[in-house]
Amino acid sequence: MKKVLFSLAASVLILAACNQRNSGNATGIDSNSTAATEVDSANAPVVKFEVGTHDFGKVKQGEKVNFEYKFTNTGKSPLVISNATASCGCTVPEWPKTPVKPGQSAAIKVTFDSANKSGLQDKLITVTANTIPAQTVVHLVGEVTTK
Repeated sequence: MKKVLFSLAASVLILAACNQRNSGNATGIDSNSTAATEVDSANAPVVKFEVGTHDFGKVKQGEKVNFEYKFTNTGKSPLVISNATASCGCTVPEWPKTPVKPGQSAAIKVTFDSANKSGLQDKLITVTANTIPAQTVVHLVGEVTTK
């Protein structure tokens, strides 16, 4: 019984310490980073995607799908993309590492590998940048058919 109580108390302390450490920054963005400190809503960059969802249709299992999400910075300051992540390891985004000036366009290249997938697919690509809000989500959808 003492071992159970001790284990429970230790677990509570560990969880409390973890919550206390992260409570000041629920977004996961370092408050000292340029994305968090240099964003001024009046002059912030604005990312405008040509399409928010791309439907790749039907593909056979094992095929790779490539698509470029083209976007324009319609804001008043340079757009800096700090990260782009997909909802699944089967989808790999590549984003521009250099700032996109106001009025300029660029693209996020996405590759979806349909190996070991079947049926309807909806992959989310979350783009983190120095915009307000900091994250924008685009979708890659379609159907994978078995051979």
